[in-house]
Amino acid sequence: MSVEELKSRIAELENLLEQNNVQHRQKIETMSSQVVDSNPYSRLMALQRMGIVQNYEKIRDYTVAVVGIGGVGSVTAEMLTRCGIGKLILFDYDKVEMANMNRLFFQPHQAGLSKVAAAVRTLENINPDVKFEQHNYNITTVDNFDHFMSRLSTGSLTDGPVDLVLSCVDNFEARMAINKACNELGQTWFESGVSENAVSGHIQFLKPGETACFACAPPLVVASNIDEKTLKRDGVCAASLPTTMGIVAGFLVQNTLKYLLKFGQVTRYLGYNAMLDFFPTMNMKPNSSCDEYHCRKRQEEYAKELAARPKEVVEEIVEEEVVHEDNEWGISLVDEDAGEATTSSQPTQQLAEGITTAYELPSTSNTEEQDGAPAAADDTSLEELMKQMKSM
Repeated sequence: MSVEELKSRIAELENLLEQNNVQHRQKIETMSSQVVDSNPYSRLMALQRMGIVQNYEKIRDYTVAVVGIGGVGSVTAEMLTRCGIGKLILFDYDKVEMANMNRLFFQPHQAGLSKVAAAVRTLENINPDVKFEQHNYNITTVDNFDHFMSRLSTGSLTDGPVDLVLSCVDNFEARMAINKACNELGQTWFESGVSENAVSGHIQFLKPGETACFACAPPLVVASNIDEKTLKRDGVCAASLPTTMGIVAGFLVQNTLKYLLKFGQVTRYLGYNAMLDFFPTMNMKPNSSCDEYHCRKRQEEYAKELAARPKEVVEEIVEEEVVHEDNEWGISLVDEDAGEATTSSQPTQQLAEGITTAYELPSTSNTEEQDGAPAAADDTSLEELMKQMKSM
């Protein structure tokens, strides 16, 4: 077969493939556009019929930005697509490699494509009703960061701010860039991650001003009971399990649906330790001395909002005083903790069991010992003390 014949045959196959794709899209055109019991998406509407969600169809009005289309981000995008989300904006600058085949979602024939391009091609065939927007660049550079912020602020279906940002990146610099953008825009977002040993992960909900931002405190790490020294070795890349990444992506999307459709309780922080089947949870309060300017600004705005809210009137219950007939010695019962107060100069985060911080912040508080030596202990003997008591 000559080169020309081969090219002609390839063109015929490409046309045939495109025709099949068109037919496929036409067959599933009504899958998510019509809410009737006869289409596959009726199972999602069962949430509404069972009273769990008031209006599941509203999911088509929302726009979610997914930053990082790797092991967690790609599965997250697929789940949201299957749930019928209105629009997805995908950010990544990596290409699909054969090394990515140990994860879910990507396929060998997509090797060499950008991750966002490969993702959009697959997702369009899953649900053609979802609108997709892809950006193949690194969000941490100056020019790209400005464009990233503009898409978060004007990229929704109504040309306004997106409804939620999902961070599925695997490095500290990108997380800090997302944190800075969301603080400045007042944008609610979820942070997620999987450890280098691939047996633990987490998701964290961040609402500027109301919860701790990513810069407020050292990042939380789920303890895995594995010697961390064995993880960071030259020439050894991080481990990757599709199971762990699928679990974390499931947690992320589940809480995304709860947040958008307003059902259940949205988790503030949820960890996962596969070695012990342990799921620690906790709530992180914002740090008033956070280094991030816009975080402190959002905290001030949230404090004013709380102060402006109407105060709930709590009816005070007055307990009747118990009067004894005789109380010759004037004995009364009081609370042992009455009058005690916390003397800490700054709030501290109480970490839940099984959670540690990635590093320690330098201490800025001054101890009383810096002003002078502590008072010397009393050397009075026990016998002298007893004599003093007898003479009283």
